[in-house]
Amino acid sequence: MLKFFINRLKDLIPTLIGISILSFILIRLVPGDPVMLMLGERGADPAVYQEMQKSLGLDQPMHKQYITFISSALQGDLGKSIISKRPVTEEFFDRFPATLELGICALFFAVLIGIPLGIIAALNRNTFFDYFLMGKALLGYSMPIFWWGLILIIIFSVGLQWTPVAGRVDILFDIETITGFNLIDTLINKELIEEEGFQPFWSSLRHLILPSIAMGTIPLAVIARMTRSSMLEVLSEDYIRTAKAKGLSRFVIITVHALRNAMIPIVTIIGLMFGSIITGAILTETIFSWPGIGKWLVASINARDYPVIQGGVLFIATMVVSINVIVDLIYALINPKMRS
Repeated sequence: MLKFFINRLKDLIPTLIGISILSFILIRLVPGDPVMLMLGERGADPAVYQEMQKSLGLDQPMHKQYITFISSALQGDLGKSIISKRPVTEEFFDRFPATLELGICALFFAVLIGIPLGIIAALNRNTFFDYFLMGKALLGYSMPIFWWGLILIIIFSVGLQWTPVAGRVDILFDIETITGFNLIDTLINKELIEEEGFQPFWSSLRHLILPSIAMGTIPLAVIARMTRSSMLEVLSEDYIRTAKAKGLSRFVIITVHALRNAMIPIVTIIGLMFGSIITGAILTETIFSWPGIGKWLVASINARDYPVIQGGVLFIATMVVSINVIVDLIYALINPKMRS
């Protein structure tokens, strides 16, 4: 097991280095100069321009800039935002709870709907229900998030007016940050409940619905198809036929014997989907004006805020790769064949 863990770490380190190099280079290939964006009309003064470039370290050759960045990153310092002048790490953790809350809700939606759909499709193999459900799953997997999010807004926010268009909570409510999760903070803040009742909670929940659906649709499709495949494999095993021969009810056979054994690959894909959900937050948060790291990164790209982009991408990459490693380790504990 230790050897397996070390091998996974060997894969992790070059992956993170490669991502850091790519993000560092690609952002500098985007047209635009951060100093010119900051100076605006005053950018005509060459002396001021050169002084600001020097203060930001942008006058150095690109390879020296990268060495400085990676050396500081290894010490836990990702620099300061060019725009806000705040440390990148501080800004990241200010916004990360909002992204994590949205990601958890999206994954909950995907699991809650995806697993039952996969089970129903497997139990009705090669029937209309199977083709219909898996066709819908394929359609959900194929839909771009930016298009699907806009469709949801047009139908449910603009047309039916059931949900808010954007944001995280109504501007009428001032929610004190305790855990960073609005759904939790609105329930544990006694003063807020005494003043506003449960209205802030319901407001936060209504704001979460559409972005959670938009972000969770693709994972839902993947989980549904994986559940179907895993259930079909398990339902053909000898112990399922033995359970049927014993006269056990269909419900017990499916839930106790089939689903429990089919859950190993499903749990694995759920863990991997959580990593993809975090990366998918960039589009979803931009569409719904959700104040998380995705919207923060998009704003930073528009402002050519190099430290924020480099640090934010490295943070997200580290999280995604770490989640994948943890999932692999859990799977290796469950299934010893994976360790070889």
